[in-house]
Amino acid sequence: MNPWKDKEEPNAKLDKLLKVPEMPDLVRQATIPHGLTFVSVEGVAAVNRLPGTGGSVPPSGLRDELIDEMKKHEVPDPSLFLELPETALVRVQAIIPPGVRRGDPIDLRIISPPQTSATDFNGGWLMDTRLRQQQTLSGMVRRSDVLVVGTGQIFTRADSEGGEDMNLKIQGVVLGGGRVQQDRKLGLVIRPEYQHVKLSAKLAEAINQRLYFYDGATRGGIATAREDDFIEIGVHPRYRRNIHRMMAVIGNVVAAGVATDTQHRLIDLGKKMNEPTTAADAAMQLEALGEPAVPTLLEAMKNPDDEIRFYAAEALAYLDRSESIEALEKAAADQPAFRYSAIVALEGMDGRASLDALQRLTNKPSIETRYGALRSIRRRSDGQVVMRPVKMGGVDFYHVTSEGPSFIAVSVADRPEIACFGEDAPIKITDFLMGPGGLIVRPEKDDPTKMRVSRFRPGHEDKRATVPATISGLISGVTLTGGDYGTCVSLLRNAKSNQFITCGLAIDPLPQAMRTYHRDDKQSPSDPANLPPDNFTPEPPKESESPWWVWWKRSEA
Repeated sequence: MNPWKDKEEPNAKLDKLLKVPEMPDLVRQATIPHGLTFVSVEGVAAVNRLPGTGGSVPPSGLRDELIDEMKKHEVPDPSLFLELPETALVRVQAIIPPGVRRGDPIDLRIISPPQTSATDFNGGWLMDTRLRQQQTLSGMVRRSDVLVVGTGQIFTRADSEGGEDMNLKIQGVVLGGGRVQQDRKLGLVIRPEYQHVKLSAKLAEAINQRLYFYDGATRGGIATAREDDFIEIGVHPRYRRNIHRMMAVIGNVVAAGVATDTQHRLIDLGKKMNEPTTAADAAMQLEALGEPAVPTLLEAMKNPDDEIRFYAAEALAYLDRSESIEALEKAAADQPAFRYSAIVALEGMDGRASLDALQRLTNKPSIETRYGALRSIRRRSDGQVVMRPVKMGGVDFYHVTSEGPSFIAVSVADRPEIACFGEDAPIKITDFLMGPGGLIVRPEKDDPTKMRVSRFRPGHEDKRATVPATISGLISGVTLTGGDYGTCVSLLRNAKSNQFITCGLAIDPLPQAMRTYHRDDKQSPSDPANLPPDNFTPEPPKESESPWWVWWKRSEA
């Protein structure tokens, strides 16, 4: 037996522990992104203000849970409250996306549990609710802290979809009614073979050399080395609308920081930018290099290939280079596969030039290009310089001067919003137009340019309003007589189906992410810009599934 063996082994282990692993080429080779999943939360709540379409709730675990919650907040006689015909019990669900901050709004999904007597949630108001993440562990349901609180007006599926399915009346959404209660942290988990406190610090330093921001006069980085195996990542302001791209760019940061081989790297990536199959990854790596990569990306912008030019322009946009604006504007207008990414990139840029480009996109033929550009303008801090909504009750109404065919866009996510592109379209009602909640619209006999909106409900005072016979007039009349956003959408849908309005009506016509670019096709046949004006209004979805509801169902799978 070697007498030195016991002394050598501890020293060998200590040397191995202190040895710094060899630095990888790129950050992604040593790390795994953390926090990019979507978190599902749920709870139970009460709905009130229903016009007699609520009802009693049979004994159940959900009922007991809601009564306990109401008692905590000193609601008098909660059992009696839930038996009223103006109230109902509902399940509430929400999906928390990655990178959100405390106070950010999210949509709340409303579902009526089985065996309840509620028949219609139109006009209902979701009372204060608290949502938690729930998991079953060892046969017991475990609940997290409160992650979302919310309240607001319910927008039912029947209002947006129509049809004869009665279940659509007891399902809905509260647009932007939830408020996130905790920041969702992002980070990088360091792979076991690279775990070391010094390497963790060096990786964070390399990331901060590339991605930083100024808080007043103080420069701050987005990366903080918390442990030898974890780096916490903050959200850079320019990537607020594209968290996944930010994490991809971080993964392509050169781990050694400002490297001596930058010039050789630029030459190699420049060659890859000339090939469409490698251009996307090369553009991402060039974006991660920052300012030194600008000349290479500008050179790629001269390439005759549309795909290569787009990847170069997108990378330049996140470097806040104005040279990218023209190419991104063209991509958003002409190529549906690049439209979503191009509009998001323009949204994140600073300066008036990118805002003007988004405003010009509201004149393009494609309805999803126009409405997508409007959404991005609205989300920008300087958006109200060029486009400001008119507040009508709880509805934001936009009248957008546009050179393309007139159409009306209705939102089913984010916020109650109706946009009229082109003229404020006239409504020509031949006899009457019925809406939910006892609402009826008739033309004025003595003045064809006006119409009368009336609302009759048992036990309430009758309400009437005379308004112009236009889209904005209809929305104004509905809100003046006590109607909500769902009533406005339902009336617009009924007016379109009865041919009282001739322009198109589009339900949430936004550009879609993750479309496939076909290199052999100049233009995708599915591009809404190719559709004639008569096809602006989408066909009813099969099996009563609207796009936003399909997304909710996928989250449950």
